[in-house]
Amino acid sequence: MSLTRRSLLGCAAAVPMLGSAQTKAPFRKRVHPLEGVARENLKITDVKVTIMSYALAPDRQWVTAKAVTWKTDLILVEIFTDKGIVGIGETSPYAGPDRVKKTIDELIRPALIGQNPFDVDCLGVAWSGSQAFGGIDAACWDIIGKAKGVPVYKLLATDVEPVTHLRMYASGGVEYAWYKRPDDLIDEAVRHKEEGYTAFKFRYGSEWANSGITVAKYVPYLYRMRKAVGPDFDLMQESNMRLTLAECLELAPVLEELKFHWFEEPISTRPPDALEGYLRVREALPHVMVSGGEGRANRFEFKEWIDRNAYDIVQPDCNVTGVTEAWQIARMANLRKKYCCPHNWHGGLTTMANAALVAAIPNRHMLELNQTYNPFKEEIFKDPLVVKKGYMDLHDRPGFGMELKPGIAEKFPYLPGRYDKPNPDLPPL
Repeated sequence: MSLTRRSLLGCAAAVPMLGSAQTKAPFRKRVHPLEGVARENLKITDVKVTIMSYALAPDRQWVTAKAVTWKTDLILVEIFTDKGIVGIGETSPYAGPDRVKKTIDELIRPALIGQNPFDVDCLGVAWSGSQAFGGIDAACWDIIGKAKGVPVYKLLATDVEPVTHLRMYASGGVEYAWYKRPDDLIDEAVRHKEEGYTAFKFRYGSEWANSGITVAKYVPYLYRMRKAVGPDFDLMQESNMRLTLAECLELAPVLEELKFHWFEEPISTRPPDALEGYLRVREALPHVMVSGGEGRANRFEFKEWIDRNAYDIVQPDCNVTGVTEAWQIARMANLRKKYCCPHNWHGGLTTMANAALVAAIPNRHMLELNQTYNPFKEEIFKDPLVVKKGYMDLHDRPGFGMELKPGIAEKFPYLPGRYDKPNPDLPPL
């Protein structure tokens, strides 16, 4: 049998995937990370949601398809307890910060008052899939870790020793436009390599139809990028579900030839035959892995796709699923010998939660870090998580180990409206 990346992954996933250091201590398999962990007598006294924004300067606005992103948003969730322990988390802003705040304030908050954060698995049952509970779930875990005096990643590490030196990959490819300077894509890849990253994921840029771009016209840029970064630098193509199945199959041989690491969200997951389309893409990519799932809210939405082998890598996001559900998804994927590499595009509070998950799971691979300018990644913390030479080291403090700077709500007042708008610079069709 020929050795492919997938067959190698399958062999590796049958045992701890990151080396003998993970086998030093025996682990008792648990159906939940808190099984066997003594509960503390805590009650939630309040849930506070603060929405914030930052308007991007024109030269920092970024482009995808037909849209331009003009601001970045933050939904900060703080949970207060009767023992003075406060937990923090972030919920995905894509559903609309004001709408999410209204849902939490009017529906979720009243149901949480008086509850124990240690019941986090039960507290989220009614809200799984709502895109409002992710930050609440993370804040509960922050409280639990602080109450027990241990980092969250140690609580989540039920199968292997946690690893706190995490390989990060640069996620971008939104600085260039086909109607402007397409060569900026190549320059960006080289810049990230020079910064110490060992992997780069990029998008398709501005809308292809408006600039006459096709797969055939796009492919030369992939060859140039591979030549610019060399053979040992991992490249990942993010499709954002923008291509048709036929276009993906046309692109697949090139991704194979250039030894791309993975192909992400190649086609839409919504049509009834989408899963079959993913299987065809995987069949066309014997060495390049296929990833996806960033918008899926719980393990039940992932299950068929994992069972049918539509994904080689699952990509839940803790600000969508919550930490608890992401842990379940990662564990389910590991049973099928698949990696878990979370989607991680927003602020530092999201990175905080996703990093704790990645540190704890046996099928960890890398963690995404978006390269667009966003002050919510580092500027809201007293001691932020930072990347040095392509790696991030987690704090060894209780909870997530992160503390917010005072006055951030006043510094970043909320700006109403969607984060994106139609791109006025697109050439007419």
